[in-house]
Amino acid sequence: MAAAEYYGYQPDYGDDNRRREENRSPLSPLSPLSPHSNHPGELQHKPSLTSSLTLPHTNPSSPYAVTSNDDLIDPPYGGSSSQHAFATDTSYNPHNQRDSTASIATQSKLYADPYAENIPLNTHRPSMPSPGQSFSSLPPVESALPPPGDKRRPPRLPQPVKRRPWFCWILTIIQVSVFIGEIVRNAVLTGSPIAIKPSFNPMIGPSPYVQINMGGRYVLCMQYTAQLWQDENGNPIEGPVSFPCPWTTKNDANCTLAQHCGFSGVPTQEEMVRDRVGPNQWYRFIIPIFLHAGLIHIGFNMLLQLRLGVDMEREIGPLRFALVYFSSGIFGFILGGNFAPRLVVSTGASGCLFGVLALVLLDLLYTWKERLKPKSELAWLMVDIVISFILGLLPGLDNFAHIGGFVMGLMLGLTVLHSPKALQRRIGSEVPYSPMATTGFKGSGGKAAGFLKNPVGFFKGRKGMWWAWWLVRAGMLTCAVVATSLLLRWFYTSRVECEWCMYLSCLPISNWCEIGNLDNSMRYSNSTTS
Repeated sequence: MAAAEYYGYQPDYGDDNRRREENRSPLSPLSPLSPHSNHPGELQHKPSLTSSLTLPHTNPSSPYAVTSNDDLIDPPYGGSSSQHAFATDTSYNPHNQRDSTASIATQSKLYADPYAENIPLNTHRPSMPSPGQSFSSLPPVESALPPPGDKRRPPRLPQPVKRRPWFCWILTIIQVSVFIGEIVRNAVLTGSPIAIKPSFNPMIGPSPYVQINMGGRYVLCMQYTAQLWQDENGNPIEGPVSFPCPWTTKNDANCTLAQHCGFSGVPTQEEMVRDRVGPNQWYRFIIPIFLHAGLIHIGFNMLLQLRLGVDMEREIGPLRFALVYFSSGIFGFILGGNFAPRLVVSTGASGCLFGVLALVLLDLLYTWKERLKPKSELAWLMVDIVISFILGLLPGLDNFAHIGGFVMGLMLGLTVLHSPKALQRRIGSEVPYSPMATTGFKGSGGKAAGFLKNPVGFFKGRKGMWWAWWLVRAGMLTCAVVATSLLLRWFYTSRVECEWCMYLSCLPISNWCEIGNLDNSMRYSNSTTS
């Protein structure tokens, strides 16, 4: 009530009915367009209350005085003095700092007629302009979205390239198919899909004689063995020398060496005794990679191949992976051919997979700082490797193939893998090394392409550390070639006799290390798996 007396307003306390009727009267009509407004089509609403109240805005001495009631219509959003004029003080108005008067006029229209139905909310959403850009020049938000009812898919973001491990997949299919062929051949020759007689195969697979006949690594079918055709004094053995037949189910020997080995290239006994020449089935260093001794053997190998092998192939590509895979397997069989017992057949891809384990170890060392728990990963990996080598000491397993595959995997891994990240920062290499099991391998062959296009320019501007690292890689490649050549020479010319090497593949328990050794009694043993 005191405020009303101050502004000169005297409330009427008349009859309650009269005041009740006045409250029911309709609102005053909207006034016509303001002659002072610069917004076409803007309606002017002048409340009748302003005519009877003496407000501070209408007091000329007040600092908030306005020139006319027209200025009460539009909110003070800046603009020119003719649009929204303040009589005394217009310097402090934060809305005058806006960038565009056009956008302000648009917003003023929203306040001009509170009963207007045409409120363009969907076309004037606020957004932040870039430096030097006004609010009115920004495109509407809906311009980046598909129109309503559009069933087309929005554009997909580019995804990293993920290489498919075709080599591992195809190789696994081939190996499984070959093992099925082994089972079928054993069933045809012996009447049973797995070896039961004369001894049971603990790997649940074909007999060792079927494995020999299908191409397992078997020394007697690959070189001249003097102990077969000469006695202790070096004289030729008189009478035929017989070997177990592939279809046998008894402990007998009724077949020739050609029937025992299968394939071709096996001379007769007379030729071997007279000319001292032996069979030369060198491909038995390669074929055993696709053969397996049983269901348990191929199950473990394929499980490891589809886990570690697939990830490593995605990392280094199929060509490099195939090079390490086959080289490790072949080198393992060559090493076993020199030091393993001669009457033992060896099959399996374990040597190849030990080469893959060597690549995994190098991958861990190359990305040591990028790993979350590198020490624990190294500990678990070393435990797996040590356990695998210990199992290779059991009868029926060729640990020489494991050792040879791992060593070859290390040598070729240092050669074909990209340099470690820490080293690349020092040598300034162009191609960074990526950890295993990552994506985005597209263009990984750019380095080789650059070398082929410009061999001379490839070596220009290289740092000393780069040359030192490439000498190490070239040295590892040289060691791999030299080691393979020496082992092949020893295998075909002079077999190296190593008395203690047998303990790398057996334990001196119950004459385990005597199984498969060649003597004049021609004692045969079960097959071994690599």
